[in-house]
Amino acid sequence: MATRTRRSIAHFAAPFTLRGLDGIQPAGDYDIDEDEEMIEGLTWLAYQRVATFIHIPARNSNQRKTQLVAIDYPELETALKQDQETIK
Repeated sequence: MATRTRRSIAHFAAPFTLRGLDGIQPAGDYDIDEDEEMIEGLTWLAYQRVATFIHIPARNSNQRKTQLVAIDYPELETALKQDQETIK
């Protein structure tokens, strides 16, 4: 099955938390990866999201290392909407 990864950036103006993350994360920009699989049997190209990951900076490291953590996409959307409401 054909797969692809879409990359985006999630901006949080305030600290946030998501299930699967250790504690509260600081405000900032976070890289997001969405893995998608092609839906076969259609007459047009269509993909469905099968996994979402957030890149979390490694703690206590002078190097630019990140940890890739699987998250729930609807929970990410909700957290981003709540973040936008807090800055209004």
